[in-house]
Amino acid sequence: MDLALAGKTVVVTGGAQGIGEAVVRALASEGAIPVIVDRDEGVGRLLCEALAAEGHRCELVVCDLVEPGACKAAAEQTMRLAGPPYGLVNNAGLNDGVKLESGSADAFLLSLKRNVLHYFEMVQHLLPSLKRQQGAVVNISSKVALTGQGGTSGYAASKGAILSLTREWAVDLLPHGVRVNAVIPAETMTPQYRQWIQGFPNPEEKLATITGRIPLGKRMTEPEEVAAMVVFLLSPRAGHITGEHLLVDGGYVHLDRSLT
Repeated sequence: MDLALAGKTVVVTGGAQGIGEAVVRALASEGAIPVIVDRDEGVGRLLCEALAAEGHRCELVVCDLVEPGACKAAAEQTMRLAGPPYGLVNNAGLNDGVKLESGSADAFLLSLKRNVLHYFEMVQHLLPSLKRQQGAVVNISSKVALTGQGGTSGYAASKGAILSLTREWAVDLLPHGVRVNAVIPAETMTPQYRQWIQGFPNPEEKLATITGRIPLGKRMTEPEEVAAMVVFLLSPRAGHITGEHLLVDGGYVHLDRSLT
């Protein structure tokens, strides 16, 4: 299926690794122009170079979205490098483990800045272009927003807020034809996830326990599977889908636990 994304500029925050990287690669394969917004210049540049070697165009904006003014600067640099964006994938974030029992108010607020504030700011700064092109926004949330996890109040609050904002923005932008949806991954093997699993005394045993609870195939979701949903939702082929929360998780969240 031709997703009709050829030549369209799409901004992907946190696009250098993990789910973001998979989204960037999927966009490039559709002929879109992905703009990676990431603080890791080395990894982001390697990805752009790899895509260029395959004949794809990709641009890189290096910044830390938590810093004041960074989102505005990223939006302006995107316009200079690749022209007005048609789409935005809000993906950057960090499960930073701000706990209820021991986390401070300052740490909680920093977690919100790391995980949700820049979603709001990026949409704001790209809004004129999104409106003109009747584009699309996809927000990456997490199953933690629906299930809880324990020990990560800031991240959970942020990911829950992302789901609420997805519906709010979908309503706000209806008159302009801009669609806003959220994708909710669960157990997906990314560099962050790999680092988290390595923190257990027996990582392989822990991973086997987790995958054993995933109904479909007893396996982790691949980043490319999440990316496929994201890119479809960005595309005009999803032209009558807005305000949705779509899980890509092998049935992890909603199917009966007796299955596992």
